[in-house]
Amino acid sequence: MLDTLLPILIFTALALAVIGAVRRIRLWRQGRPSRVNLLQGLMALPRRYLVDLHHIVGRDKMISNTHVATAGGFVAAAVLMILVHGLGIANPLLGGLLLLASTSMFVGSLFVARRRLNPPARLSKGPWMRLPKSLMAFSIGVFLITLPTVGLLPEGLVEGSGSRLLALVLAGVVVWGLGEMFFGMTWGGPMKHAFAGALHLAFHRRAERFGGGRSTGLKALNLEDEAAPLGVEKPADFTWNQLLGFDACVQCGRCEAVCPAFAAGQPLNPKKLIQDMVVGFAGGSDAGYAGSPYPGKPVGEHQGAPHAPIVAPVVMKEGKALVDAETLWSCTTCRACVEECPMMIEHVDAIVDMRRHLTLERGKTPNKGAEVLDNLIATDNPGGFDPGSRLNWAADLNLPLMADLKQVDVLLWLGDGAFDMRNQRTLRALVKVLRAAEVDFAVLGAEERDSGDVARRLGDEATFQSLAKRNIATLAKYRFQQIVTCDPHSFHVLGNEYGDFLQEGQGGSDFNANYEVRHHSTFIAELYDAGRLTFAPWKGGSVTYHDPCYLGRYNGEYEAPRRVLKALGIQVAEMERSGFRSRCCGGGGGAPITDIPGERRIPDMRMNDVKESGAELVAVGCPQCTAMLEGVVDASAEVRDIAELVADALVERPAGDVSGVSRRTTAVTTAEEVTL
Repeated sequence: MLDTLLPILIFTALALAVIGAVRRIRLWRQGRPSRVNLLQGLMALPRRYLVDLHHIVGRDKMISNTHVATAGGFVAAAVLMILVHGLGIANPLLGGLLLLASTSMFVGSLFVARRRLNPPARLSKGPWMRLPKSLMAFSIGVFLITLPTVGLLPEGLVEGSGSRLLALVLAGVVVWGLGEMFFGMTWGGPMKHAFAGALHLAFHRRAERFGGGRSTGLKALNLEDEAAPLGVEKPADFTWNQLLGFDACVQCGRCEAVCPAFAAGQPLNPKKLIQDMVVGFAGGSDAGYAGSPYPGKPVGEHQGAPHAPIVAPVVMKEGKALVDAETLWSCTTCRACVEECPMMIEHVDAIVDMRRHLTLERGKTPNKGAEVLDNLIATDNPGGFDPGSRLNWAADLNLPLMADLKQVDVLLWLGDGAFDMRNQRTLRALVKVLRAAEVDFAVLGAEERDSGDVARRLGDEATFQSLAKRNIATLAKYRFQQIVTCDPHSFHVLGNEYGDFLQEGQGGSDFNANYEVRHHSTFIAELYDAGRLTFAPWKGGSVTYHDPCYLGRYNGEYEAPRRVLKALGIQVAEMERSGFRSRCCGGGGGAPITDIPGERRIPDMRMNDVKESGAELVAVGCPQCTAMLEGVVDASAEVRDIAELVADALVERPAGDVSGVSRRTTAVTTAEEVTL
């Protein structure tokens, strides 16, 4: 009886899965075109899945091992089941391998069940709660029907009339497992991520992320193409592989657990946002969502469709659009969600794409957003200051200008911290360090414009591109080897996003090839390693270090700042959330400008992390981080930039030490007097 039923059940499930796959692909293809190499992507899939993906999953060893046992067992069991029970290739070797695969899957399912007994709040419930039972049903069913194949049970055990009930029970268990594993994989069950996730890895929008690479720069809009949408208004405006990426979400909630806006009680949950995008391209409402909602916003009131606006252009009287605008403006673009996602989904890209539509098409940038963008257009800086006053803070420093020298080793990019009294202290300290190390440097002065970071994150791609192209034209007039800046946002934009606008014949090729952009902590670490800086021993209290998002998660620089602090004689008291899991200060993505209210402030939470570390001082490497953390009322620790700490510790190198190898910590002597 089973010999007749099994092939029918297996190939029926496969046929339904294929139909579901075609239907799912059609849903994704509602998105805009995106060029991918289909063959190359499919060939790269095994490595991307087994190495690159598991590099992230492996941060949680228990889950990683569970995934290997369960997913690996399922893939092997599914293939072998088709061969043994579908095609009738029933030899003991294949049968034995099938028993091992189903056993591995069953063991993995036990750990899945254990995790679901008392699941953490970040895990979605609902249909996901049945997943352990479905995994067990598939593995147990396959195991039992395979026992006769290897001779562990008589072949005719279920052939007699008295045993047909047992055969029907086994068939029912197999149907249950096949329904969840095959049918649900493509039609929309908890296993959907297995199908969509595999294709997402193959056709990822940022293929550069695989193989140990890094890709964090936003994709440029083609403003010359009048037919192209300015940002994303409706789900169908996303590219098809972005829609595919949304569908790959496993609803594990790791993004939710690290999101600073969600922790602050602002109306954003990155997991819910991705699920809303799935609702949008598939059509319907969010009533079926079974995870944590946006703080302060109940589930079931929002709805969407592939060609309906994601954010309603006007207030709707009945029901609501897919997402409220304040959800999108709550994001700090810190990429903590992207860094933690085990399916490598790009949440920040999607948020900025939707912001672009709100800003460029609707002019709906909240709070001070419109004022800042107007200032950038009128004065080339977000504060609306007179561009000619960029060097007022350095009137006594006699800074060399690129316009006079034409060629230097280092161009010091001041950033818009040049207009901020607090950051001017950091810049003065950095100038002191550069002069102590005898660095050949100059500044652009009034020729420098805002890098465009805040305009781009607020969705004003037009203003960003205008600033970028004008800055590139200015830089192309001069010759230098490196750009050094104390602003990670400028560091990121100059190094990772200006490349899209380089043109031959306009200095673009020189801009791209002849120099690199350095953060000041990296540059200082290199100066110290080269023996060009000598420090007095640290005599202060305990110190912790706050990793800026745009230096760490965006650019992978975690060690250089710590090397500098170590060179100063500081033993860093690490916060619980540091390195790639550092908590955002709340200053990125234009968040202080849009100022969406929550239950608490993000910088307050970060300073609480500092307090828990026991540190008396927090070292930073970003002017926005400095501003946000110093703005915390009743802070328990002093906030100082790394450049300030280095400048205070400088000692004059011994006379005649031209090799620069001496780093003796002697009595402090002023290297070059620069008033701080």
